[in-house]
Amino acid sequence: MQKPHSTPRIGVLISGSGSNLQAIIDHQKLHSNLYEIALVISNKADAFGLVRAENANIPTMVIDHTQYNDREAFDAKLQQTLEEAKIEFIVLAGFMRILTRGFTQHFLGKMINIHPSLLPKYTGLHTHQRALDAGDKEHGLSIHFVTPELDGGPVILQAVVKIDPNETETSLREKVHQQEHITYPLVIEWFALGRLSFKDNQAWLDQKILKQPQVLSKTIS
Repeated sequence: MQKPHSTPRIGVLISGSGSNLQAIIDHQKLHSNLYEIALVISNKADAFGLVRAENANIPTMVIDHTQYNDREAFDAKLQQTLEEAKIEFIVLAGFMRILTRGFTQHFLGKMINIHPSLLPKYTGLHTHQRALDAGDKEHGLSIHFVTPELDGGPVILQAVVKIDPNETETSLREKVHQQEHITYPLVIEWFALGRLSFKDNQAWLDQKILKQPQVLSKTIS
């Protein structure tokens, strides 16, 4: 992938409603000189996120995973599409596909994901209910570089929310979503400004290794 320039080309991969995509679109409108959302790809044709992108005049594409014999064939098409569009940084925003090792290795250090838990807690699905079932006092989200290990790449930023005594899965999900819409655009901005990088399988911010993830309340945007 090309070296980032003053306005790097961002590709966003989605599978559903695209609320995080909308937050990224809204942020980009306010900072149009920082980065360009050059392409939105969905593996589902009925994903509402495609409508959000089209309303913002962002090119879209559907690559239906059911039309491919295996993950490798799907990921090969996805990789080809991203490269032809000259995408320099990939943002997974509710993209409900497990990517192959070959794909993640190819884009290593150029792809991030947002996960609804305080990693390394609760990789995988149903994270909000699992936090409630465990009696946790806090929950949150993690933004991390994507590596071949599922939800296992170096964490860049976390946001913490309090779990109230009467919390439900729905209310907790909404709390986390609100923080997602703040934090994801922030991390993309860090990349666009050249502040964020990936070296030696570690996240770096402002030329320093992130030995611990940044926490939203402690960060300076």
